[in-house]
Formats: sequence, structure tokens, C-alpha cells
Amino acid sequence: MTRVDQLRSRLLGFRPTDTLWGWLGPLFFAVVGGILRFWSLDRPHQLVFDETYYVKQGVSMLDYGVEMRVPDTIKKPDELFTNGTPDVFGSQGDLVVHPPVGKWVIAVGEQLFGQTSSWGWRFSVCVLGTLSILMVGRAARRLFGSSLLGTIAAFLVAFEGHHFVQSRTGLLDLIVMFWALAAFCALLIDRDRTRAILAEKVAGMSVRELATGQGPWLGWRPWRWVAGVSLGLCAGTKWSGLFFLVAFGLMTVFWDLGARRAAGVRHWFSGAVVRDGLYAAVVMCGTALATYLVSWVGWFRSSGGYDRQWAVQNPGQGVQWMPPALRSLWQYHQEIYTFHVNLHDNHPYKTNPWSWVVQGRPTSFFYEGPKQGQDGCVVAQCSKAITSIGTVSVWWLGAVAIVVLLFYWLFHRDWRAGAVLAGLAGGYLPWFGLEERTIYSFYTVAFEPWIIFGVVFVLGLVLGRRTDSWRRREVGLYVVGAYCLLTLALFAFFWPIYTAQVIPQSQWSLRMWFPSWV
Repeated sequence: MTRVDQLRSRLLGFRPTDTLWGWLGPLFFAVVGGILRFWSLDRPHQLVFDETYYVKQGVSMLDYGVEMRVPDTIKKPDELFTNGTPDVFGSQGDLVVHPPVGKWVIAVGEQLFGQTSSWGWRFSVCVLGTLSILMVGRAARRLFGSSLLGTIAAFLVAFEGHHFVQSRTGLLDLIVMFWALAAFCALLIDRDRTRAILAEKVAGMSVRELATGQGPWLGWRPWRWVAGVSLGLCAGTKWSGLFFLVAFGLMTVFWDLGARRAAGVRHWFSGAVVRDGLYAAVVMCGTALATYLVSWVGWFRSSGGYDRQWAVQNPGQGVQWMPPALRSLWQYHQEIYTFHVNLHDNHPYKTNPWSWVVQGRPTSFFYEGPKQGQDGCVVAQCSKAITSIGTVSVWWLGAVAIVVLLFYWLFHRDWRAGAVLAGLAGGYLPWFGLEERTIYSFYTVAFEPWIIFGVVFVLGLVLGRRTDSWRRREVGLYVVGAYCLLTLALFAFFWPIYTAQVIPQSQWSLRMWFPSWV
């Protein structure tokens, strides 16, 4: 084994070589999950939950370039919208509290299939949900060095109810998840790529150079640029995406610290900070900021967007050194911030983040109670519901997995556990500082991939190491197989209330396991 091979082994660990199976497994479940998600995607032909905002705003983006306000004189805009009159907007810009990217994503489907098509309302989000199945599977394979674990990860996403419901609904949170996941995948690729480069460069250095220097520069690192753009799109969908930028930025710098130290660089800390960290901050933050600003192009080009003329109308106010357009945008952002920090409505589905992972209070997206003879109901009272209940076998084990991950990160310095915790820190942890605000459990889809990775981490421990005996591995396979079958059975059981099937109300009640689910 050459010095390069030794360093690659130390820096990269075991890398699977079964390339074909590494793709086929996740791709198979992405196709299956996609078919399930696209099946009757246009049902119901009604605006479901917060689609009343984002689907209509997507149409406004297509027609006006910005979100326009629905005038108060239109008393039932949703009925007009769903019955073939999508232009329910007035002439004033609307104070919209989320940036434009998610609305533009939804608008793509509306452009392709028509503004009156409920298939079009949900198409783009469903595409991203389907792609994310493949991405989670491939990321898990790279993260855990196992095609089997990658396939299991894709399976779990495909049959996870919360992800399924959000993939079929024109909301923003799955879009946040998609861009955060894309950034994470890009950084995983960057980690492997640059560690291979580091191994080659360090192998060519003398002992004296290693003992006195900071180590080599690792190049332009294009995948970090991809991550920066993805995180800009993430924050451009919802501001909560900014926390992923912080978490993943620190994560990738810590990876560089560990790489230089493992490679034998004497001044590994200063080398990682000077040669990697500062450049990473400029690349990731710079590209994220630029991407975020570009996402407002429709607002910049408009004359009637909310606050677009604020600087002209208030010439002596605001940050004077900024150009008028940016001054107006800054004022708009201050108003958005004020809205968010003062949002304390007593909504019936308002929840505390402590209850999210254990599915304490799932959000009901849609409910109707047809009676006999209505909408195919054959009993006295039926239910037709869409409830974002997560597949509990995934989420309950995910709650246990968080503790396991913390243990392996703190006491075994397992980088994989740290990477998963970084995703949870970016997507979940910030909400604990906003417990008094009106927040909902469906936000969990934004960090669901890292719950899946945590579950797969635990399942990997159950499967055992490659060096374990065949009997030990066989028992692990039986346990993991039984767990996957349980997950599939639970998904099938809750299918009627994921897809607005008309069922007897008693069958709906059978699926409401806890009073807090009603």
C-alpha cells in the first residue's frame, strides 16, 4: 500500500465499491415513492391548509412578478380561485412574510399545467419530494459507507407519512428541506473529494514541510459553491433556512480541521482556519447572499410590489448609503421580522417543539364530514381527511436516535453522528428559542432527512459491523427487516387519511390514537 493509499484510507475510511447497487436501491424506492405521491395528486380540487396563501401567491408571481394583495371586497377568494378564476388580486402589493423562492417553485407547476389545475398547484413540490427520496438514499450511502443502509434510508423516506403528505401539498416547508438537503449532499461530496486531494498533496510533502507548515491549499472546492447557492435558495424560501447555513458552515470547517489533523499536518488548526475556513465563509456566505438577493428579481423589477417605492416616498429615512431599491428591500425585511417576532396567535394546531419528534400534535391539513349519499359515503357519517401524521415507527425511533447520536458524537467522536446532529441543529434546535411563537409540527419536514439518517445510524448498529459473525449479522438483518415491514404496514394503515379517502368516521377515529391527534 502506497503512502497515498494509506492516507486515503485514514481520511476517507471504507468506501463501498458496488456502484450499481448503490444507485439501483435508492432509485427503485424513489420511483415507487414518486408513483405513490403523484397518484391522484389533484385530489382534492380545493386549497388545502396554507395552500390558500402559497398556491395563490404562485399565480400572482406568474402574472405580476410579485405577490399582490387580494382585496377585501372579494369575500370568498378561495372559491373563485378553485372554480376557474385564479386572478383574484387587486392592484396593491401584499405584505408577504416569506421570501419568493418557494412561490416561484410552486409557480413552475402552475405554468406547466395551468393556474386552475390542482395537479399544477402541487406538481413542483411533488417533484422535489420524489427527488429527495433518491438524494437521502445516496447521501446515506456516502455517509455510512453502505449501499444497504442507503437503500433502507430511501425506503424509509418513501413510506414516511409526514414526507408523503407534504410532497402532495403546495406548501413551503418541503422546499426548505429540499434545498437544505441539496446543500448537505454537496458538502458530503466536497468532504470526500477534498480529503482525496489532501491525501495526494500530503503524500508528496516532506516530513519537514508537514512538521513546520499549515498543509496544502485544497483548491476552489466547487461543491462548496453549490452548497452556498442551495442554502441561498433555502433561506430564500423561508428565513429558517439561515440556520442551516450556520450549522453546515461550521460542520464543513470542523471536517477540515479533522482532516488536516489526521493527515499529520503540524499546524492543523491554523491551516484549517486560514486556508479553508476563511475561504469557506466567503464562498458559502457570499454565494448564499447573492442567490438570496437574485431571488427577489421579480420584486426589484416591479413597480407595485409591497414597499417597492418606500425609499422614494421616504427619502430621508432608512440606511442612506444604500441604493433606493436596497433601502426599500431592507425596510420590507424589517417589517417581515416584526411580523415574525410578534406572531402569537392561539391557533388550534399551535405546538411546542418538544412534542414534534414524538408526533404529539400532528397538523390537520384538510377535513370534511360527508354524510350518507354524499361523496361516495355509504354509512351514516364519513370522514375525508388529510392529516400530516408521521409514520410513528420512524419518528419514535428517531427520538431515540437523537440520544444515540449525541452519545457517539461526544464519546466516540463519530463524524457521521456529528454530521446528522448538524442537520438537526440547523433545522430543529432553533425552534426551541421560539416556543412562545405560533409554530406547528409540520415544520419538522424541513429536518426530516436528518431524522432518517439518525434512524439509519441506529439500524446500522443493529445490523452490526462487517467484521461481526454471520450469525450476529443474520439476527440484525431479521430485526431490521421486521422494522421495515412494520413501517410499511403503518404507512398503509394511515394511507386513507393521507390521501383524503372517504371512509366511515369510525375508521377515521381508529387512526386517531391519542386525543391530541384529533
